[in-house]
Amino acid sequence: MKRYSIFGLVKEALNYHKGWERAWHSPEPKTRYDVVIIGAGGHGLATAYYLGKNHNIKNVAILEKGWLGGGNTGRNTTIIRSNYLQDASTAIYEKSRSLYESLSHELNFNIMFSPRGVMSLAQTHHEAKGFQRINSANIVQGIETKYLNSKEVKELCPIINVKGPRYPILGALWQARGGTARHDAVAWGYARACSEMGMDIVQQCEVIGVNSQADGLIALETSRGNILAGKVGVVVAGHSGILADMAGFRLPIESVALQALVSEPVKPILDIVVMANTVHGYISQSDKGELVIGGGADSYNNYTQRGSFNHIEDTVRALVEMFPIITSLRMLRQWGGIVDMTGDRSPIISKTPVENIFINCGWGTGGFKAIPGSGWAMAELIAKGEPGRLAKEFTLDRFKEGRVIDESVAAAVAH
Repeated sequence: MKRYSIFGLVKEALNYHKGWERAWHSPEPKTRYDVVIIGAGGHGLATAYYLGKNHNIKNVAILEKGWLGGGNTGRNTTIIRSNYLQDASTAIYEKSRSLYESLSHELNFNIMFSPRGVMSLAQTHHEAKGFQRINSANIVQGIETKYLNSKEVKELCPIINVKGPRYPILGALWQARGGTARHDAVAWGYARACSEMGMDIVQQCEVIGVNSQADGLIALETSRGNILAGKVGVVVAGHSGILADMAGFRLPIESVALQALVSEPVKPILDIVVMANTVHGYISQSDKGELVIGGGADSYNNYTQRGSFNHIEDTVRALVEMFPIITSLRMLRQWGGIVDMTGDRSPIISKTPVENIFINCGWGTGGFKAIPGSGWAMAELIAKGEPGRLAKEFTLDRFKEGRVIDESVAAAVAH
């Protein structure tokens, strides 16, 4: 494939952009692969990419029942941070954040990574003490964070109301090297790199059956024919339980919708990401000027990708108290994504009870920020058959052994 460059852009501009080639190939699936990744979202594509880059495994297919990046990868609010509490969490999220910093150069594709900084607000005394604890843990873990007082919060974000009527802002946990990236571009960049390595990206290919064979191969029934695989990686977020059921095992997860919305575009007013756990809202401004707004996951299990009016009311009510300037803005669009939640709100990167089937799921509401680190760890697990340093604490065994990685309360808003 052509390498993108400023010279190529000028050349194509002079040629009326007639010479651009497809970013990735869309071949018919072969009957057999060394590895099949089910799910062509960010995590699945990153897994395939690092299988090729780190382990030289390139006879790989990435199957997607819809279109590439059309699931949660294209339905999130693009926040990237690593200031969690538990050692296992900070290790994989910081690996991911650091990979994001150089990903545009590595993939030769602009993912629009913006290290604008992420601020998690403390609006109760309990929350302030919790963030100070996380900040101390982050210092020990080598994560660059800082606890701010309310005056410093106002200096970083002049439009915020620190003396809110319900919950005044007492301080905040600040990660200057956190930020955002363009969600579609992350998927497209990985897809282009995978295709360049000779991997097959097969869209509109739904897996409808999973059967293990006596020789250790996995037989996949798909809407585009049967495929044999030496190893299978299941990376399908909210549909992980469905695929696990096909393969004959159960997962300790539940699926719920996570909703978000964007406002009409306005001139630049917010150059950082602000998250508020007490009122459960978070906000940033996109490059096009839209305010990207989200809140908590739905409180009941569902597979809907539509928004609901009560979510708009609950989330926006909280944010307009902190940002009075946005009160009169109109909503542009709203959507939902299907997220998979574990009991401890930490992911699963693990072998499964079925030989040669591996699972990557349970990222809950924080999957986008983990894409590079998740792919790195999952690729190592598939290639070697055993979890490496990043994944060893996230196996399925932890639930029956009682060694949970509890981030459900410890890490501010779970996004």
